[in-house]
Amino acid sequence: MSELTKRLGMRHPLILAPLAGGPSTPALVAAVSEAGGLGSYGAAYLPRGKVRDVIHEIRALTSRPFAINLFADDGVAADPDVLQSAQAAVAKYREELGLSPTAPPAESATLAEAFPVLFEEQVPVFSFTFGIPSGAVLDACRSAGIVTMGTATSVAEARALEEAGIDLVCAQGAEAGGHRGAFDRNADPPLVGTMALVPQVVNAVRVPVIAAGGIMDGRGVAAALALGAQAASLGTAFLLCPEAGTSAPYRAALRRARDDSTVITSAFSGRAARGLANRFTREMSGAPLAPWPVQNALTREIRAAATLAGDHELLSLWAGQGASLARELPAAELVAQIMREKDNVLSQL
Repeated sequence: MSELTKRLGMRHPLILAPLAGGPSTPALVAAVSEAGGLGSYGAAYLPRGKVRDVIHEIRALTSRPFAINLFADDGVAADPDVLQSAQAAVAKYREELGLSPTAPPAESATLAEAFPVLFEEQVPVFSFTFGIPSGAVLDACRSAGIVTMGTATSVAEARALEEAGIDLVCAQGAEAGGHRGAFDRNADPPLVGTMALVPQVVNAVRVPVIAAGGIMDGRGVAAALALGAQAASLGTAFLLCPEAGTSAPYRAALRRARDDSTVITSAFSGRAARGLANRFTREMSGAPLAPWPVQNALTREIRAAATLAGDHELLSLWAGQGASLARELPAAELVAQIMREKDNVLSQL
């Protein structure tokens, strides 16, 4: 048992990635925690006032530790001319789906609005991406005994997290599905692979490191441990679990995934993210975009309408490069299977 698993009361070195935007459900979080891992809920896109409800739902299903994930960067407003160009770029999709020409503004809770709920509810683990929360937020976590976990896509970001007093560093390799956790929203995100990033981060910081990116089974978990990580974070691996909130067209697209099916796109949210290529990622390549999270608001209704229509071509199909290895198993069974595979690999070595 490692320092990390002891501190978090985990039986297995496995963490469920947050999966913000739909796939996260209290049932999935609780199932992974009950199975001996650490369940994580991606709460960044929840409407205002819903964060507390989710925490209560998770606690009704498990007494085990879990994590709530938020974005450390609330983004910026769009320049009027930029916004007009971005609206024009998505207008045809809105018309095609029978939506009004103008998208409603973003309604997701900001970090400043959501974190007090996490503090009041004394969540066991507060994880975050897109930078580092304020010193006041981190001091509040330390005073309350809330474990903090930050995302790093480079050694420099990992060092910055440690210097800020973060308890755990999640080293996110380029293979990872969903948004790149890079700190700088205006720069091209680092694309260092998991195999290269994890040992360099392990060498650079003293706090426990979690490996993320392309890990789908026990072989990947064993590799992460061999690289010096104390646990592995898996997200795409759980998207086909019955407890996940993954929509039907999303699931269908995942079942067809190949090793070369993913691309990195900013078209849906204004921030770089890895997902399965489709019509929207192809047609929006090079199109004018609003900054994050304004672009996310511009496409939210498109994604919702496409889901109802069963059209995966206009959905944000976040998935890592190992998507073709996803298995349709209940979450607890999947955790147990992954751990058996990990043990088998390590015994052979």
